[in-house]
Amino acid sequence: MKRDLIVFGEDWGGLPSSTQHLIKQLSFTRKVIWINSIGLRQPNWSLHDIKRVWTKLTKTTTDIKEENQSAPFQTVNLKTIPAPKGKFTRWVAKQLIVQQLKPIIKKAQLHRPILWTSLPTVADVCGSLGESGIVYYCGDDFGALAGVDHDIVLQHEQKLIQKSDLILAASPTLCHKFPEEKVQFLPHGVDFTLFNQPVFRAKDLPKDGRPIAGFYGSLSKWIDYALINQITEINPDWHFVFIGQNELAYNPITPRENVHLMGSKPHSQLPRYSQHWQVSLLPFIDNEQIRACNPLKLLEYLATGTPIISTDFPALRPYKSAIHTVNSVTEFNLALNSIQQEWLKYNTEVRSKQIQQQAQLIKSHTWQAKAKQLEAWLEAL
Repeated sequence: MKRDLIVFGEDWGGLPSSTQHLIKQLSFTRKVIWINSIGLRQPNWSLHDIKRVWTKLTKTTTDIKEENQSAPFQTVNLKTIPAPKGKFTRWVAKQLIVQQLKPIIKKAQLHRPILWTSLPTVADVCGSLGESGIVYYCGDDFGALAGVDHDIVLQHEQKLIQKSDLILAASPTLCHKFPEEKVQFLPHGVDFTLFNQPVFRAKDLPKDGRPIAGFYGSLSKWIDYALINQITEINPDWHFVFIGQNELAYNPITPRENVHLMGSKPHSQLPRYSQHWQVSLLPFIDNEQIRACNPLKLLEYLATGTPIISTDFPALRPYKSAIHTVNSVTEFNLALNSIQQEWLKYNTEVRSKQIQQQAQLIKSHTWQAKAKQLEAWLEAL
């Protein structure tokens, strides 16, 4: 009988993370309790944080079926202190979490549960919930991640490393942070069927015959807006579509006739855009966070077969043969022009062959395959 899971992750919903994809696969053969984010920084008095705190305080335990029909397990919203700092505050935060979770775990009658956390701030709770093993899934460099109380979170992470039985790292760069005897490299997977199977074009994509360059994901600090704004200005014969929430306090992308900010879209609808624009974009800045990242959208872009233009970062290396890697406005512009010329002369047969060749690179990297490997590691705990 497989051991059940107590999972500390981000808030369930929105664009699914690697943790959500993996746990969804594991949940087919075991019980899961998912605890929504307990935070990576202390809140401030911004409107965004006030709304988030209010939501946390007013929501209670809920069945995930109400939020997402495809993931039939329980989610829990805890009242706690985000990213606690001092010894006393950390003790109080731990007691709050444990006292709220113990009756929920008892009622669920979990079988030798494994505690899985994707958040370092769970470190103090580890060992207090009757778990039979501890897994730390690290998808980001928390010492460089934007929007995190770095010093506090890194203190928690050091404690979590000591307590963990298994550490899963999403990139080789992250692997090097952890003890060799504990860490396993688990690169991201992809929902290959969702992104590769042809779907109808989204109705709100531009329709005037100009080629489209597109990006989806949060408009965050790690995007190279200087590069984007220059490219959109010197390429009026291209449309530039951006799908995702703006996380900044201002609009970082210069408004132009050929620039389209579409806001967030459901994850299931993204192929209706990325299959039908002419190039997918990964315009990241170069910093520690990006050098350690392995973005989910990279494999999703590849699965569509659409050409990709990206600034350079380590996670591209296995797929560089299929990606236009650029490091300047000039290189970006040359790549756009090359893709435009190819697009103008393509026929359906050539395009279909290109899609198959590009998708073949990642066809074996499904979330099901990643979960199968993960099952073997969990069994060995």
